[in-house]
Amino acid sequence: MIRIFWAALLALMAVPAQAAQLEPNHITPSLVAETMTPAAGSKVALAFIMKPAPQWHGYWKNPGDAGLETRVAWTAPKGLAFGPLQYPVPQTLLIAGLMNYVYERDYAELVKLDVPAGLAKGTTLPITVKLDWLACNPQTCVPETATLAITLTTGDGAVAPSARSQFDRWRAALPKPLGADAHFAVADGRFRLEVPFPAATATDRPYFFPLTDGAIDYAAPQTASRDGDRLVIETAAKANVPGKVEGLLRVGPSTGLMLTAMPGKITPVSQASGDGGLRTFLTALGGAILGGLLLNIMPCVFPILSLKALSLARAGGTEHEARREALAYTAGVVLICAGLGAGLLALRAAGGLAGWAFQLQDPRVIAVLLLLVLAVGLNLAGLFELPVLSGGGKLAGAGGLQGAFWTGALAAFVATPCSGPFMGVALGAALLLPAAGAMAIFIGLGVGLALPFLLLGFVPALRRWLPRPGVWMDLFRHILSVPMLVTALGLAWILGRQAGVDGMTVGLAAALAIALGLWWAGLRQTAMKSGAWWPVFAALLLAAGLIAIMPRDGAVAATVSKGNEKFSETRLAELRKEGRPVLLYFTADWCLTCKVNEKAAIERDEVKQAFATKHVAVMVGDWTRGDPAISRFLSQHGRSGVPFYLFYPAGGGEPRELPQILTPGLLAGLS
Repeated sequence: MIRIFWAALLALMAVPAQAAQLEPNHITPSLVAETMTPAAGSKVALAFIMKPAPQWHGYWKNPGDAGLETRVAWTAPKGLAFGPLQYPVPQTLLIAGLMNYVYERDYAELVKLDVPAGLAKGTTLPITVKLDWLACNPQTCVPETATLAITLTTGDGAVAPSARSQFDRWRAALPKPLGADAHFAVADGRFRLEVPFPAATATDRPYFFPLTDGAIDYAAPQTASRDGDRLVIETAAKANVPGKVEGLLRVGPSTGLMLTAMPGKITPVSQASGDGGLRTFLTALGGAILGGLLLNIMPCVFPILSLKALSLARAGGTEHEARREALAYTAGVVLICAGLGAGLLALRAAGGLAGWAFQLQDPRVIAVLLLLVLAVGLNLAGLFELPVLSGGGKLAGAGGLQGAFWTGALAAFVATPCSGPFMGVALGAALLLPAAGAMAIFIGLGVGLALPFLLLGFVPALRRWLPRPGVWMDLFRHILSVPMLVTALGLAWILGRQAGVDGMTVGLAAALAIALGLWWAGLRQTAMKSGAWWPVFAALLLAAGLIAIMPRDGAVAATVSKGNEKFSETRLAELRKEGRPVLLYFTADWCLTCKVNEKAAIERDEVKQAFATKHVAVMVGDWTRGDPAISRFLSQHGRSGVPFYLFYPAGGGEPRELPQILTPGLLAGLS
């Protein structure tokens, strides 16, 4: 603290106090509340929005070798209780050999306000706060101050969607609690910090920001090493390290973990962080490829794959043509997966909490998918012929490449509702990797999805196993239409769940228009008439108009089975405090794996009986239309989609993550 004190004192003396008061602030603050009408007895989030001018910066709670933390002095009605400032993950700034923990961009410091119970609705709560901070640039530092005010009125606690989204963005930048024991050791002037960290979770340039002064040399370089499920930070130690060290471990550009470390024995790590990071990346990439491969057995993807495989047998082309088709199909799959991944990363970079299959939370996308799947089903049933989907002779030529590409794109798009085994960890890890590494994971998912057809194209022996062409192929093609039409029926149900009866009616009207247009086109094809496709174009225009006017806010409320509870972090904390075991699972109506697990395992009588005997509380989070609270919870646990299952044992122990394929025996045996 001595060096911090003198550095800050010299900085303050460098600027006359009178001049500091006359000059405008170089960091502009403002105070906002998540809701202006908090309910009595509730907690309200307040935020100080700090906007540094170019080349200026503010400081974290521990400013490092120089600087000052933000100080607040509240003036408010009796009974209001303000929590401590919550700081986002900081940056490092080394100036003249002094390490500073700073914010060189806009940042928000959050505060929790407890509103006392018993206040009548309409009670005004005027709040004033005096805020003091230090603003610096590479040449000078200026002490700055501002008095901010806000008036709340007790009410129903409603939060506007825009405010919820903004505060979710700021909360996402806060460090999360580690939730496990960390240890440190000091030997030969070196400080080593060991943190339990899953091997499957990626890191990006880990760095330790100590809150406890006197533990490490702030300006000394830090090295990070990975060894299985542990991460070790090593740097220069101070002379007298305290008996307990608190701080923040940064594991990504804006992702951090708050921890408390106690003295303990630390085994040296032989491999550097680069090796560990590479190993983590390769593990996530392998999971994505394997997860994509398993998507091929889904009922909405398998018919498309089968159709393309049979097209090779029917076409009887050369080796060169088979490989070109395989590459075109793969390109279509990979581009769609990469495009969806890029969209997901862009939304999260903009402060959103989107997850995998985010596009399916919009009923208009479900409607488009319904029309696509219906068209594929009707094509397989023989209602009309389309080279892109039918696998006809044109697939051997230039048209075949185009058909293979768009068929692969369709297969990737209809596969996105699924997040099966191996995919959850891989996609969760992708959100913690740098953009290039994350995109590699999404591309790996596409490669896995395209792998069966890619192998058929490049391995002649596999094609020889395919049945010889014959009349049976038309019958098999008609059979494949059944799972596609069943999928269309399921999408219509999802549309009703998302947009209500009115939305489902609009979607079915669009589907009817498409079906009639394709039927008419099929009749014109049979009669060998020119311009066979103009009825389809007219139907597409009508369907597009219907989808454009589809209601988005008419969805029915999410239903929770009798005896289960709707997800709430507050209620989850209450159940854990009571010591009850809890099964927490997240689902969505468009997630096939989720629905299979619910019907085949969670809702089985023997499981319900076992849960009742052990007093297991079942809590359900429905992510069908998106939910910021669920998105935030999934992100905190390194997940980007559903299904996701956690079991909290009795007595308040650490949660156990369950596999994405559940069985009644697994659930009944939980304790």
